[in-house]
Amino acid sequence: MHDSDAQNFATDVDSHERGGTAVAFAALLTANMALALGPWFVRLADVGPVAAGFWRLAIAAPLLLLLCRAARQPVRAMPPRTWTVLALGGFFFAADLAAWHVGILHTTLANASLFGNISSLMFPIYGFLIARALPGRAQLFAMLLAAVGAVLLLGRSYQLSSQNLLGDLLCITGGLLYTFYLAAMGSARGTLQPLPTITVATIFGTVPLLLFALLLGETVWPQDWTPLLLLAFGSQLIGQGLIVYAIGHLPPLVIGLGLLTQPIVAAAIGWTVYGEQLGFVDIVGAVAIAVALVLVRRSDRR
Repeated sequence: MHDSDAQNFATDVDSHERGGTAVAFAALLTANMALALGPWFVRLADVGPVAAGFWRLAIAAPLLLLLCRAARQPVRAMPPRTWTVLALGGFFFAADLAAWHVGILHTTLANASLFGNISSLMFPIYGFLIARALPGRAQLFAMLLAAVGAVLLLGRSYQLSSQNLLGDLLCITGGLLYTFYLAAMGSARGTLQPLPTITVATIFGTVPLLLFALLLGETVWPQDWTPLLLLAFGSQLIGQGLIVYAIGHLPPLVIGLGLLTQPIVAAAIGWTVYGEQLGFVDIVGAVAIAVALVLVRRSDRR
């Protein structure tokens, strides 16, 4: 191969990689826009919050199986380790939805989305751990800034209502559990294509959610299916499906930055539909967390 041919080949490869990254980033943003509508649909559902999580997965599971077949990505035989990772991912996702959905009913949509996505910070930390690298000064400062923002938001919630604080803590718990889910999905994506990964994890998550809902004595059978169908299609099929695709093409810090778009959309819905206005302290806390994520991303780019 001549030098010019090699250079042209390298240019084509770079262009293809940039195009793939752009598609993955667009998928990430679309996923987070869809996921941001989830808390609203949970509030609109006429079943319990954990039961809404069950229907989100139960409705999506057969559709995901059909998509696997249509996309020629069937669920094939896998090593026991992969089955174990997917089962753990499904359990962590079920626990995340159970904690988060209950928290949604006890705080504002903005806080539910923001704290539910605490994985925006935790997943990058996971990235440092698997890389066996310590965060730099800018990254440590970003994490400290995010912690200050979280404390401001928690304090503001407690001033408004102790029930809001309970909702915030439940959403934070859900966000931490979601970090374990993302880690499991990232591990499974090393050997599986996106659709089989999300499909198997979804199936594994349905049974724990149904058990949680029954143990809590929630209403499980709905009278109005519309919010649950929107929740299943928007959050599980579009949202989670595109998130798993993006995880296979983007580094953890970019995933964390993309998750920031969810609380922005949720805050707009909360203000428009429920009159949930943000106070000065809320805005300062949210901006602190947003700046923290930007600082982490810029540090990673260097």
